[in-house]
Amino acid sequence: MNILFFLTPKSEVAYVREDDTLRQALEKMEHHGYAAVPLLSVDGKYIGTLTDGDVLWGLKRQGFPSLREMEEISVMEIRRRYDNRPVFASENMEGLLEKVTVQNFVPVVDDDKIFIGIVTRREVLHYLARQHQGSSVKKAVAR
Repeated sequence: MNILFFLTPKSEVAYVREDDTLRQALEKMEHHGYAAVPLLSVDGKYIGTLTDGDVLWGLKRQGFPSLREMEEISVMEIRRRYDNRPVFASENMEGLLEKVTVQNFVPVVDDDKIFIGIVTRREVLHYLARQHQGSSVKKAVAR
């Protein structure tokens, strides 16, 4: 199966750009209710993953700045603990499954490492559950 079947395209994904401020990143995460978002370069390449924990520890290191002060802090000043490992759009299912078991989402990039979207663990689990249900029904009918 092609992993693009599971892809949520970039146009439907909340992400943060390297030229965003800490306030912009925090407000985007709050608005969408996400605990982690992809971090992209200005030219659209996947850099890493910004998490709410990264932001929290960054706020502590910055002395808990006000919202106004956060407008002067680059999101790139926030230390990231862990970056979700991306897959290429041409990756096989085994490569995707290896990553989706340890990441809530897997960033997908093209051959030039341009971010094109994400595959969520939820989508893969829903697919696998539907496949399992289908095989259970087929077995029951065959009996």
